[in-house]
Amino acid sequence: MARQNKVNLPSGMGGLTRYFDDYTSNIEFKPGHIIILAVIIMVLVIFLHIQGYALLGLG
Repeated sequence: MARQNKVNLPSGMGGLTRYFDDYTSNIEFKPGHIIILAVIIMVLVIFLHIQGYALLGLG
């Protein structure tokens, strides 16, 4: 027999949540800015691998 005290929930979006409706950030970056930032970080890391010990007086 089926249970009579069954709870019916409203149908949703398959468990997916849309965060775009909840929050919008004031800070927005263009894709070009992210690429430039990544290149700057890569150049800095390479520079520190090459010259880091000399700059810190360890080598």
